[in-house]
Amino acid sequence: MGTDFEVTMDEYLPLRDVVFNTLRRAILRGELKPGERLMEIQLANKLGVSRTPIREAIRKLELEGLVLMIPRKGAEVAEITEKNLRDVLEVRCALEELAVQLACERIDEEGVKELRDAGLHFKEVLDSDDITQIAQADEAFHDVIFTATGNSRLIQLLNNLREQMYRYRIEYLKKKECYPILIAEHKEILDAIAGRDKERATRVTSQHINNQVDTVVDTIRHKDE
Repeated sequence: MGTDFEVTMDEYLPLRDVVFNTLRRAILRGELKPGERLMEIQLANKLGVSRTPIREAIRKLELEGLVLMIPRKGAEVAEITEKNLRDVLEVRCALEELAVQLACERIDEEGVKELRDAGLHFKEVLDSDDITQIAQADEAFHDVIFTATGNSRLIQLLNNLREQMYRYRIEYLKKKECYPILIAEHKEILDAIAGRDKERATRVTSQHINNQVDTVVDTIRHKDE
């Protein structure tokens, strides 16, 4: 069982919700891996809680499709499926295409500088071999674009989708051969937005996301062979 995830206590949330959020985040970030069994006693000991909130959290995770209950085996983390991947990234593509179009219209010089700095930071952390840090830097690059839209509803929708995307982002970033492509795509997105070229920004963003789909689908299919 993965041991890297941590519980973050929140005085405003019931314990069962804290446990649920902790396990959900660990699954989405790949700290609890697809196919990994969720042992109530081990999880309770790790998080310093009783088995009851663990059991309640597992039930809620099953409803979200992140956990499967296997007869005579118990709970395990659901595998990443091609259908779920495509569902999530189709929505992401539509929202991010809108985001780059609005960013082309509304970004200011400070925003362009922030986006350029975020792209450089992403390039720097690729040498760290820390997938979580790399994923966070990738998110930070896109966050600058979302902020530049000035559309709070769009930002909220993208933030709501963030954790569902994170699971697939982690899978993609495990492929180091994709890093040069990512760097080039980030630069193209930056150049298009800085040049206020909506058509180019939309095209490159779509390509950026579709490359992620193709890579993760290939990973899924090879696992199934």
